[in-house]
Parts: sequence; structure tokens; C-alpha cells
Amino acid sequence: MSWFESLILGLVQGLTEFLPVSSSAHLRLTAAFSGWEDPGAAFTAITQIGTEAAVLIYFRKDIGRIVSAWTRSLYDKTWRKDHDARMGWLVIVGSIPIGVLGLTFQDQIVGPFRDLRITATMLIVVGLIMGVADRIAARDETGGRHRAARERKTLKELGVRDGLIFGLCQAMALVPGVSRSGATITGGLFMGFSREAAARYSFLLAIPAVLASGLFELKDAMETGHVSWPPTMFATVIAFVTGYAVIAWFMKFISTKSFMPFVWYRVALGIVIVVLVSMGVLSPHAGESGG
Repeated sequence: MSWFESLILGLVQGLTEFLPVSSSAHLRLTAAFSGWEDPGAAFTAITQIGTEAAVLIYFRKDIGRIVSAWTRSLYDKTWRKDHDARMGWLVIVGSIPIGVLGLTFQDQIVGPFRDLRITATMLIVVGLIMGVADRIAARDETGGRHRAARERKTLKELGVRDGLIFGLCQAMALVPGVSRSGATITGGLFMGFSREAAARYSFLLAIPAVLASGLFELKDAMETGHVSWPPTMFATVIAFVTGYAVIAWFMKFISTKSFMPFVWYRVALGIVIVVLVSMGVLSPHAGESGG
């Protein structure tokens, strides 16, 4: 991997990790359109450490409160009713599905799941589902001629069942094209949570899963030597800086704006991929060049 490739892929990772458009799909597509080799699941996981570092810094106050309250709840029962302590437990609960499914389907994640035809299908299908969820949320927020606006749930109303459903939605993002934030936020909207609440929990929920995945791939890469370290670390730094800026923008965006621009973008991109693969311009398989 060249330094230029690492720069572009790091920017792509940082720009798309927190938007509901699938960062893994965009890394795969950037390489395919540029005629580069597929950066692979290991590169994606390692550079995600950079974007998760951005989450840790941006939400440092929230994380500090949650960790402190959760730790106290381990030995002081009175803290177990505290909202931040409950959030700590709910992040753990929500992380179970992706941990189990990630280990179960590890071989598929680094192989068959990276087929561009699957990526395109997920971009379109999840995009359309996201559009339905967004319309439902907008209807609740604005009301209508025959119904009053309805207040959506906040994270204070998050329960164990909700955490598990969020976690299952997050686990779907093991397939490129789904999008971690897209799947979890969409699931949250269907459960009646506000856009901001769903996004905030989505970002917090991603921390254990992404860091664990990145560290696992990091350990494996150190043992096998299959990663170009200087370019990969450079891409990770670029992803961190870019990702931090995107988080700040996205959290402001979702408080007042619809997700529909992301929906149309996903559907359009999915259709373009289907057409290009059908015409033989792009190979559907990782690591192969187009016809």
C-alpha cells in the first residue's frame, strides 16, 4: 500500500465511519474504483481504532461519568439505579450480539461477505428501511392534520430489551454495506427513540466492539506480518482527525435534519455498483480487478 492510498483510505474511513453509509463498503469501493487491492478486513479494523479514539475524546465526559458510576455500582447497590451506571451495563449487554456473531462468522466476514453484490444489496435494502424509520420519526416529531406530535424516547428510557435489539442491529454491520451507525440508529428509530438518543447510544455501543475488533486484528497482523504498518498507522491518524470533525457535525445535523439524503445516496450508490458489476467493469470479489 502506497502513502497516497493510505491517505485516501484514511480520509474515507474517517468521513464515513459515523455516517449511515457504511465505511467498510466505501473502503472496499474506493479500492475497487481506483484499481487498488482490497485493503481488507484487517486494515478496516485497525483504522477504526483511530475513529473510535475520536469517539472517546468527543464523548469523554459522558464516558467518564458512565465508567465511574458503573464501577461504583459493582460494590455499592445504591448506584445500580443511577442512569450512568445503567448505561454502563446496557453498553455491555448491547455488545454481546456482535461479539458472539463476529466470532461465529469470522471466516465469512473476511471472505464471502465482502462480495460487492452483497455490499450493493445491503446499501439499497438497509437504506430503504432507514427511510421508513426516518419517516416514522418525522411523523412523530411534527404530528399531522389528525394527530398531535408525540415525544420520542430518550436514553433514560433505555432498557435491557432495547439494548439487545440495538446490539443485534449493530451486529448486522459485520456485512459491508449495512453501516454500524445506520443499522443501530434505524433500530432505535423503530423502537421510538429520538434521532439524537439513538445516535448517542450507537456511538457509545460501538466503542467496545470496534476496539476489541481492532485490537484482535492488530494482534493477528503483528503475528502474521500481512499489514503494511507505516501506511496503515498513517491512515489511522488521518481517520482519527477526520472522524472527530464528522462526529461534531453529525451530532448537530441529526438534531434538526432528516436522514433522507443518506437514504437516496445509499440507494443510488447500490444501483451504480449493481450496474458496474453486471457490465463487468467491477469484479464482485475482493482483491480482483475489473474486466
